[in-house]
Amino acid sequence: QLQASGGGLVQAGGSLRLSCAASGRTSNNYVMGWFRQAPGKEREFVCTISPDGRYRACGDSVRGRFTISGDYANNPLYLQMSGLQPEDTAVYYCAAKRDDRTKYYSTRASDYGYWGQGTQVTVSS
Repeated sequence: QLQASGGGLVQAGGSLRLSCAASGRTSNNYVMGWFRQAPGKEREFVCTISPDGRYRACGDSVRGRFTISGDYANNPLYLQMSGLQPEDTAVYYCAAKRDDRTKYYSTRASDYGYWGQGTQVTVSS
């Protein structure tokens, strides 16, 4: 199970840090990811990190502003968000994919088999 937290209301230009805690895992080898979904829009990739925590990637719309850190072996997973803008308003979900390729990560939501319940981030202008 995954539990995301840390969302809230913030003014444009502000920062938030989201956390994702995991329980019930059977392995330390999980690709982790953050995705978001705004009302009326499809789920969007935000950031991902490899099981060993050394390889990561973020989507074009957040690159340079958001940072993913942590790895599945060392809970929790974090998403540090800075320079937030109203277009970042969405429900943010953490997700996990069981994978023994320790240097692998994925930007595709369909690859992930485990999802948290989401945490709302609202950015006011």
